[in-house]
Amino acid sequence: MPYWAVIPATGVGQRMQADRPKQYLSIQGKTILEHTLDKLLGHPAISGAVLILQQRDDYWPGLNYRHDKPLLIAHGGEQRHHSVYNGLQVLQQYLQQDCYVLIHDAVRPFVRRRDLDALIEAVQEGDDGALLAAPVADTLKLVDQSQRVNQTASREGLWRAFTPQAFRLELITQALGQVVSNAEMITDDASAMELAGFHPKIVEGDSLNFKITHPNDLAIAKWLLQRD
Repeated sequence: MPYWAVIPATGVGQRMQADRPKQYLSIQGKTILEHTLDKLLGHPAISGAVLILQQRDDYWPGLNYRHDKPLLIAHGGEQRHHSVYNGLQVLQQYLQQDCYVLIHDAVRPFVRRRDLDALIEAVQEGDDGALLAAPVADTLKLVDQSQRVNQTASREGLWRAFTPQAFRLELITQALGQVVSNAEMITDDASAMELAGFHPKIVEGDSLNFKITHPNDLAIAKWLLQRD
């Protein structure tokens, strides 16, 4: 089956405190979104991408982004999982067949080629899907409402979930459709698969595959792009 990238880019970036959504901030002459698209569409196994935008996105048309591979446009919904669900439906209508999808945050432009290779290999092992992640390294503290420590939590078996998260198109569409129908709240796509009874596989990835969220992240992003 082919592989497609699905990229929700509907965030408004309130925590970034910028004059535009963070995916449209420029680093090294390109927006963060363009860096992300280049990274995914540049992988030889990925056949194309679905980009999910807000209904009224004033920034995307001005980029005039072009690539040799197909780039479909879908519109976002109320929450991230609604947006991804919309994008998956657009892809189903376009392909008329099953495929593997790599669902990736628009503001994670530093995913490594070797991590994509490992994820693509892992998702072929069964129907559960796979996701990039890194083991928790810091000590974890549970605090009360006054920010005082109640206890130190064990980090044994805890991982930080990254993207891309990879699944069969048919299965993740069904799982997210159930989440939407039940009005459930989830924070990543693997959670929808877990609710459907699947057990996605963790693939250890580079910790530099971080989500650009706060103003200080831009300085780190600029340094990483200069290093690359």
